[in-house]
Amino acid sequence: MGIFDKIKEKLSHEFIDIIEWLDYTDDTIVHRFERYQNEIKNGAQLIVREGQTAVFINEGQLADVFTPGTYTLNTQNLPILATLKGWKYGFNSPFKAEVYFVNTHLFTDEKWGTKNPITLNDDRFGLVEIRAFGTYAFKINDAGKFIVDIVGTDANFTNFEINEHLKSLISTRFTDTIGEANLPIELYAANTTELSETCQEVMQPEFNSVGISLEKFFIENVSMPEELKKEIFEYSRIDKLDLDKLTKFKTAKAIEAAAANEGGTAGAGMGMGMGFVLAQQMGGMMNPMAGQQQAQVQPTSPVAPPPMPVQVQYFYASNGQQSGPVSFDQLKALFANRTVNKDSLVWKQGMANWTALKDVEELKSFLGGSTPPPLPGN
Repeated sequence: MGIFDKIKEKLSHEFIDIIEWLDYTDDTIVHRFERYQNEIKNGAQLIVREGQTAVFINEGQLADVFTPGTYTLNTQNLPILATLKGWKYGFNSPFKAEVYFVNTHLFTDEKWGTKNPITLNDDRFGLVEIRAFGTYAFKINDAGKFIVDIVGTDANFTNFEINEHLKSLISTRFTDTIGEANLPIELYAANTTELSETCQEVMQPEFNSVGISLEKFFIENVSMPEELKKEIFEYSRIDKLDLDKLTKFKTAKAIEAAAANEGGTAGAGMGMGMGFVLAQQMGGMMNPMAGQQQAQVQPTSPVAPPPMPVQVQYFYASNGQQSGPVSFDQLKALFANRTVNKDSLVWKQGMANWTALKDVEELKSFLGGSTPPPLPGN
């Protein structure tokens, strides 16, 4: 072998003749094939495995793109690169070009979430705040566009680097989508499947614009402050309950609380007594026959006590509906918990018409600030 043959063989071994990438990680999206002090020779072998795309970049310009397969590099397989370099009749000498391998498999279970609460305007509860989080899956569907628009000259581009950009995009579009949905606040958590599909449809064009396909998008949870949850549950219960029975129940609670706050044994006894009386009244109103049966089985006393004073019973208007009857103390408790106010209409036996509470003489004491009459002889 002559000296020139030995030099030629040595030089041929310095040039790269196999271009491939074996991915041993789960998070690398783009890997640049390094060729330190080496060049790619004519006839080199390019191996692109399943789940990969190879992209050739010449002096910052996108050249040829190769899908999975094995290729012998020549002017026929590199038509764009041949045009950029001006190879009119083919090439025999080594050439330089940057080769990027793009991972095109599906990246799954990527996390997203709202960094700050989203403010919505609900028709019943006013301005409310919610948060949301979930997962998404994506893959690269246009390797050339992704290299040019996102990767640039990064030699080893991971999904961590793109995830920050994608999560910001998702959060912005998610906020716009649920704002335009204009659902009652409690229905956001109940319609996560429909919202997920809508959000994916809205976001897909923006992902495509940089060579990414949004394959899956899931909303796993929509949360709200605990105080708002309690209000929603209370509203739901009230919507299902009989308002008249609910008013009686709240009246009983208010009377018990008022009696407990008066202090001492007397206050406790009065509270218990009023509670028993109210319980009997409510039991009689809800089951009149039970009261009649109880009266029939009570033993006859040998000495009849004097008749109990007859308490005045009041009817009142609440939310456009008639409620009652209630006693003076019960009506006072209703005034205290704001079920009725000074302008609420009331009626009792002997009154010709419904009258505002503030205009009924014995009920004016509810309003406070009453002035006693002058002492006799003054």
